Amino acid sequence: VLALTGKIREVGEKIFASNGKEVDFASALESCEKAGGTLAAPRNEEENKAILGIVKQYNRYAYLGIKEGETSGQFTYIDGTPLNYTKWHPYEPNSKGTEKCVEMYTDGNWNDKKCNLYRLTICEF
Repeated sequence: VLALTGKIREVGEKIFASNGKEVDFASALESCEKAGGTLAAPRNEEENKAILGIVKQYNRYAYLGIKEGETSGQFTYIDGTPLNYTKWHPYEPNSKGTEKCVEMYTDGNWNDKKCNLYRLTICEF
């Protein structure tokens, strides 16, 4: 269960929350799903800003609920739907298949990254 002490951001129909833990991508996704949600995945600028608020609060990069699909360099939401919004850092994504996960920097921009690093867990409900 997530302990939600002031770590919640509401945007439209969504709630974003963090347990403050840094884990690898699979563990982050699992803890969000156990709590009844999924990894946070911004679908517009407003949601990106809400997630960024939590990233800045902890001053830690966070994994997003976005992964590289079967096609190298093509990223989708975890449920497989195409991205309808992106905020890639300049020259990203750049790894072509070796970095299959996506992290958010502390400036709100995205970067493709390996999935075994420890990043902040932010869930959406």
